[in-house]
Amino acid sequence: MTVRTVVAPPARLVARSLVRARTVAWPEHSRLFAVGDRGGWSVDEDADHVAATARRLGIAVAPGPWARFATQQSVFVTSHFEALDPRWLESSHRLATAYLHGRPATPGAPEFDRAFEALRRRPERLARVQVTHEEMHELVLSAGVAHERVFRIPIGVDLEHFPLATAETKAGAREALGLPASAFVVGSFQKDGVGWGEGFEPKLVKGPDVLVAALALLQEAVPELYVLLTGPARGYVRRELERLGIPYRHTVVASRDELARAYQALDVYLVSSRQEGGPKAMLEAMATGVPFAATRVGQAQELVLHGTNGWLVDVGDAEGLASRAASVRDGVDVEMVRAGRATAERFALERLDVEWARLLDGFVARVSR
Repeated sequence: MTVRTVVAPPARLVARSLVRARTVAWPEHSRLFAVGDRGGWSVDEDADHVAATARRLGIAVAPGPWARFATQQSVFVTSHFEALDPRWLESSHRLATAYLHGRPATPGAPEFDRAFEALRRRPERLARVQVTHEEMHELVLSAGVAHERVFRIPIGVDLEHFPLATAETKAGAREALGLPASAFVVGSFQKDGVGWGEGFEPKLVKGPDVLVAALALLQEAVPELYVLLTGPARGYVRRELERLGIPYRHTVVASRDELARAYQALDVYLVSSRQEGGPKAMLEAMATGVPFAATRVGQAQELVLHGTNGWLVDVGDAEGLASRAASVRDGVDVEMVRAGRATAERFALERLDVEWARLLDGFVARVSR
């Protein structure tokens, strides 16, 4: 029999030694580590928001990357797919996660089944679970997680980085992004390809096929259509837009300010997902005053008052998305923009602090300094 010895890289050994030296004297569960998925996109941003919220609440926060080397602290992993991995389940940390989407038996998404089964096998392992809408609340409870450990906290929006657009900021954003001033610009800012590469295989739960179908219909009604994309793994959508002859620009944003500028350039935003936790883009569009149409998914179906602060269509309804987008060409409903902004203000990150305080109370120990 051959025995394999796994040797950690020198840099990892040094990091482990340094972190353990810094943390060994910390009382148990006295520090919060907010951990993303290292993808550089939405999940990592969520970890930043959790850490910032905890700091506002006076909770001691340690650097997220230290969590894998520390012991017996409190770790909030903002992706349940990550949190339910053995690396975290078998750690000594007190563990929490956000279970935002992932309906079992979803075609083409076996990771949803794996995550749910992992939760059902060890529901007691999670000390706290954040959900954003009713479907996930019921799903997590059905896996056996105790009711008092499940906290329904909606996705919020960073209003400071998503100001209301004006005619001047719209023109400036288009110039900066190289978009035609006279174009009708539709936005889609998400990750909708499988994996972290080019993303030529569509991640169907995000509805990229529905988005493309809606844009094809919209092009017939709006010849000056132009599509603005951000986010990683957009290869499928880019390829389909090229096939259809729909002009587009795919820009990589490096900060929230750059993402906000992308919203400022839009005429309308479309959400075509089949499942969502939010979507976060819904509130970002509302905050910047961009009209949007979304499928009835996640938090959207609970926050959007159809025809008042946005539009909702059935999942898979490409015609409905195209029709709502085309209606914006005839003029923006000022009252809808105002109602959308008011909704976004109700869900400003800071206004959710009281709900996060309930989740974090008892999860992270308060230590007198």
